[in-house]
Amino acid sequence: MISVVPPRRDDRRFLCIGAHRAPLQFKLVKILLLQLKRIGDLILTTPAVAVLRENFPNVQLTLVVSSECADLLPAIPNVGRTLMARRDPRDLALFFSVAASGFDCCIDFTRNDRSAFLALLSGARKRVASYRVRQQSTMRARAYTDFVSVRMRDTHTIDYNLALLAPLGVRTAASSPPHLHLPQVACEKADVLRRDWKITRPYVILHPGSARREKLWGPGRWAELIDHFGRNSDISLVLTSGPSPDEQAHVAAIKNTVHEQMIDLSGKTDLLTLAALISQSRLVVTVDSAPMHLAAATHTPQVVLFGPTNPFHWRPRESPALILQGKSATPVTEFVPAQPRFAMSQISTEAVIGAMDSLLSLPAAAQSS
Repeated sequence: MISVVPPRRDDRRFLCIGAHRAPLQFKLVKILLLQLKRIGDLILTTPAVAVLRENFPNVQLTLVVSSECADLLPAIPNVGRTLMARRDPRDLALFFSVAASGFDCCIDFTRNDRSAFLALLSGARKRVASYRVRQQSTMRARAYTDFVSVRMRDTHTIDYNLALLAPLGVRTAASSPPHLHLPQVACEKADVLRRDWKITRPYVILHPGSARREKLWGPGRWAELIDHFGRNSDISLVLTSGPSPDEQAHVAAIKNTVHEQMIDLSGKTDLLTLAALISQSRLVVTVDSAPMHLAAATHTPQVVLFGPTNPFHWRPRESPALILQGKSATPVTEFVPAQPRFAMSQISTEAVIGAMDSLLSLPAAAQSS
């Protein structure tokens, strides 16, 4: 349940900005949101954006993201304006726009030098970040006015983002799930791919790639998985991947080892078309990477393989998801803030097959409930 601080006796909501108290029904409040990290981080910011929109109907939200997240922007709801940080001379236009917009508040979900500069440049009376900024850099801390007592390593990333809303008078009793609003064109592209590749049966998406090599599960293990389920005439196996050379090399190694047939869409989808394919799939099997967050945001069942990263901070919590890590033969159900790094090679093929069987045995209606 999400609520705001109880209203004053005159029953009007106020947003406190510096020494000013502006009644929200009379004042358009401009809030700048800084999320300069990766695609998964941006998706996990959508619950905080939704809470702001729900509690402050007269808010104008401006979101600044890194250029690598540009393809995702059409699917981010509740934001009125988006700006791009490119790390090149074109950022001068970004700086001028931020400085000239007259923001009332700035919330920094990123916490690096670049976001601190943008926060200071915004000129907002209330500039919010984690208290950890003060411990990491005295210079950077001068960019902010409000510090929230929350550390990313102590909580799930969604809860960390929600906690940063506290200085605006918003408190959350429970977290919200991530959400994407897929544009119609992405769904149409997914329909074309399914038609062109004759995907007529329920299908499972296998997305083995990641931008980080230490997150990759062995090609031979993926091949064993495909060969095992490739003999199942009730489902189709769809292989997907990103366009990066490392991911393509990993997928090529898998395809060189596989004996059973599969549908190879690796490198053939843009980000939102992949999200649409995921939303219509029976199951997704992937590592800790962007497709995991796409599946969570579209409420798609999934089996996720974690290695060096901690599922305590990043795992899907609302959609049906089974988490595998280390040598456990069954999905992990207890998560702690601090744990050792695990090698991906510790996850057995049998554990993944068992988790897939468990989710595939459920009726589709039960999975989406």
